Amino acid sequence: MFLIEYCEKMEVTAYLDIETTGLSRRYCELTVIGIAVEQADKLDVIQITGNQINSSALVEALDGVQKVYTYNGSRFDLPFINAHLGVDIRKTHKHIDLMYHCWKKNLKGGLKRVERQIGIQRELADINGYMAVKLWRDYVRNGDIKALQTLLEYNREDVVNLRVLRRHLGV
Repeated sequence: MFLIEYCEKMEVTAYLDIETTGLSRRYCELTVIGIAVEQADKLDVIQITGNQINSSALVEALDGVQKVYTYNGSRFDLPFINAHLGVDIRKTHKHIDLMYHCWKKNLKGGLKRVERQIGIQRELADINGYMAVKLWRDYVRNGDIKALQTLLEYNREDVVNLRVLRRHLGV
């Protein structure tokens, strides 16, 4: 009985990051929604790409999740998702934007800069948001599967490192 009650109360959290074709919600498109779902010590990464991105796929990926962590998600990721998919994650889930917790500890800049400041390593350290756009374009225009794989690995590092950052911050 105790084990069943414990499992039912176990919190499920998610780390979310998007890739886009640019910064404008009006003129740019979502290319990848990356979500790392954490339950206990298990972390599963879900990535929705291209024309697979829709509200149903996003809602399904977040099914059972109580908290969603982002970095600058309040100003970028979540409004972008809402504008394109009509899903307001802040209304359906508790949202914690780790950027503001970083600011309280004088960790300023984008996610990659903060990672460097606290010693979080990346396999794809030379990839940034601009390169992510180029990778997507190479995939769409030229059918370059390696470009898509690199983009997905870059996004995977983002969502997995959000978990590391949250733990470092003690949030």
